[in-house]
Amino acid sequence: MRRLLVFAASAACLFAQLPAPNESGVSMGHIHLMVADPEAQKKLWVDLLGAEVTHAGSLEMLKLPGIFIIAGKARTPPTEGTEGSTVNHVGFLVKSYAEMKAKVTAAGLTIASDNANGKQIIVNFPDKIRVEMTEDATLKVPAAMHHIHLSSVDQEKLRAWYVKTFGMKPGTRGSFLAAMVPGGEVDFRKAQQPEAPTKGRSLDHIGFEVRNLAEFCKKLEADGVTFDMAYREMPQLDGLKIAFIIDPEGTRIELTEGLAGR
Repeated sequence: MRRLLVFAASAACLFAQLPAPNESGVSMGHIHLMVADPEAQKKLWVDLLGAEVTHAGSLEMLKLPGIFIIAGKARTPPTEGTEGSTVNHVGFLVKSYAEMKAKVTAAGLTIASDNANGKQIIVNFPDKIRVEMTEDATLKVPAAMHHIHLSSVDQEKLRAWYVKTFGMKPGTRGSFLAAMVPGGEVDFRKAQQPEAPTKGRSLDHIGFEVRNLAEFCKKLEADGVTFDMAYREMPQLDGLKIAFIIDPEGTRIELTEGLAGR
């Protein structure tokens, strides 16, 4: 719990930007949703969690401490969400469990799990996107990024890949294995069978911000990492640099350079 509070206190100061990267040049970046109704999705993130709208060129993003949320229009409305995929849910710290629960109920959303003792709820957003919200009364903002929760048949092996690939620090959160990165952490839960890849689902991919992305991608290529899309620069997105890779169990990951400081 003490580590959660320390993280939240620092995250509250980072509303306008992503945190400084780790020694490997990596920090938390974004979560990219591809949904049937982006405007309805955006409204929930703004109204419930206090996200602020910003842009990278033509790309609209929602800004929260430690993370950006991007909600795009899916060409074909996705039939499946986070549950059953390698990304089971994403987790945020919120200032008040009671107030957030009331707001969620008023918004007409269903609560998949309610832990009153732990002051934590898991909420079903539209398009079957699960969002965990845990109270931290010390927050100076309505909400702050905390974790991305992956499902894996081999938690140790997958965590080791994130630690090696992104320079994350191994740790734990309760009974879960975790990998710590500036802006949050990646947690790992036991899956009884391989889960579905994220590509094409309503949570299509997760993202990390990387300093000197071109050189970072060369290192990944040398290490045999699978690329879904090679490094490129995006002038229409205000010079954003991007690449896509796939983790060993099918999570699509976008690497960006240029989100920090927005």
